[in-house]
Amino acid sequence: MTQPDGATVLVVDDLEANRYAMGAVLRRAGHRVVSTASAGDALIELDTRLRSGALPDAALVDIGLPDMNGFELCRRIKAHPVIAAMPVVHFSAAAITPRDRSRGLDAGADAYLTVPVEPEEIEAVIRAALRGARSRHDAEAQAGRLTRLAAAITELHCAHGPQELADLAAAATAWLTGGPAAAFVFGAEDTLYAGSPRRCGSPPDSGARTAVGQLLQRCMAGRSGVHPVMAPAPLWPPGFFVPEVPGGAALLLARSRPGQPPVCLARPAYAPNDPDTAHLLGRLAHATALTAGTLRTAAEERHVALTLQRGFLPQQPPALPGADLALRYVPASRNAEIGGDFYVALSTPAGLLVGVGDVVGHSLDAATVMVELRHALRAYATDESDPAVLLHRLDRMLQRYHPEATATVCLALIDPVTGRARIANAGHIRPLVVTADGETSYLTVSGPLLGLDLERPHPTAVQLTYGDRLLMVTDGLIETRGTDLTVSLERLRHAAAHAPRGVAALCDTLLDCFGTREDDVALLALQLTGLS
Repeated sequence: MTQPDGATVLVVDDLEANRYAMGAVLRRAGHRVVSTASAGDALIELDTRLRSGALPDAALVDIGLPDMNGFELCRRIKAHPVIAAMPVVHFSAAAITPRDRSRGLDAGADAYLTVPVEPEEIEAVIRAALRGARSRHDAEAQAGRLTRLAAAITELHCAHGPQELADLAAAATAWLTGGPAAAFVFGAEDTLYAGSPRRCGSPPDSGARTAVGQLLQRCMAGRSGVHPVMAPAPLWPPGFFVPEVPGGAALLLARSRPGQPPVCLARPAYAPNDPDTAHLLGRLAHATALTAGTLRTAAEERHVALTLQRGFLPQQPPALPGADLALRYVPASRNAEIGGDFYVALSTPAGLLVGVGDVVGHSLDAATVMVELRHALRAYATDESDPAVLLHRLDRMLQRYHPEATATVCLALIDPVTGRARIANAGHIRPLVVTADGETSYLTVSGPLLGLDLERPHPTAVQLTYGDRLLMVTDGLIETRGTDLTVSLERLRHAAAHAPRGVAALCDTLLDCFGTREDDVALLALQLTGLS
């Protein structure tokens, strides 16, 4: 829409003299005039101009048109989704009653003139109508940009890593400014990730990223909040804008709190910097900094949790007399949180005690509870071997020290000489037995989760023979969103039945079969060999 001065006005009147008089007044005020003699001609003119992208800025419409009254013409204009924004001013020498003026305004008109009317009033009414249309247009445009900004910020908060965050921030910057843009986010170990709205050609080399990273750190040294910085061409390496634009860059740097590395939104130095765009970019930069801080905190927490997991779960299986043992722990994908999965394998006077468990929840809290559960189990096993009693003690420990936590655990006490096993389960996936000839079956053993203070069943007695492999897994191996658990369990059973011989081969086959996982996984496979 053009400015109020120098606007294009459509005049619709069946009398040539009136069209001439109205046109003369508007032209003296600096406006361009398009005249039609009927409502039908006006609609054709509007359709033609709509197709060419040159709609009038306002319309002066006579009420008494020969083919359609001005009220109906106004209603049709306002019913069109694109043309409706054009202000309409009715005028008439005959329909001058309050009821007529009310009909015009109800039809969607912005004003109503009764003829005869002074030229000054015509000019003032047109100016007011154009100002109102401009204000509505600006308000709608600003509302649209704010809506898009809110959607972009929501997307930022859903980013799984610094590269995705940088790309999303760059795309939002390009949309807000209407030109080339880039964004920069520091990840773990101060690695700088450069984002672009679209990938085209080779990205800048590591030397260019290093130079930009040093520039950002210098500009934000000792500062927090959002700060604009102009980087001239000698300081700004080429290759970050698509298409490439010489002449430096206008940077908007942000840091959510001291101690966090900054983020940066960049655009060419020549880009216009109107106050509204600058304000929206500031909000985008602040949201990007907050999300970067959250991602960094999550990455640090994930690292600590993973360190706990790996530090307290032995990577090499302990030597258990009379059995071959394989253990596997695989953390979730880099974008997922670490859970509380664990395994345990102990030699006790009553036999071999093996099991797997999973603390409900993720990240550092779950890993911490996992460590306590595992240590408590090892301590309890020094003077108690009954799996059901051990689960009961673990249940009481959780209730006392972690009343908000729950966990699933499955324990098996196995006599390596006779193959007799006693198994207790606390809400965990049932163990799977794979015989020497490839037959598979899930053991019928169940019980409530730990942490609920519910009565527990007695252990289930099972007879294992030499060559049988006992498999225990956590649900992270098989659970997939949108897939029924029974389907996943059947897939696990089928894969185990066709796995090569040996406990290590069984674990590795299952990990390969189920591919990328959204949760961490603990596996334990045991096969009796007999005491030598």
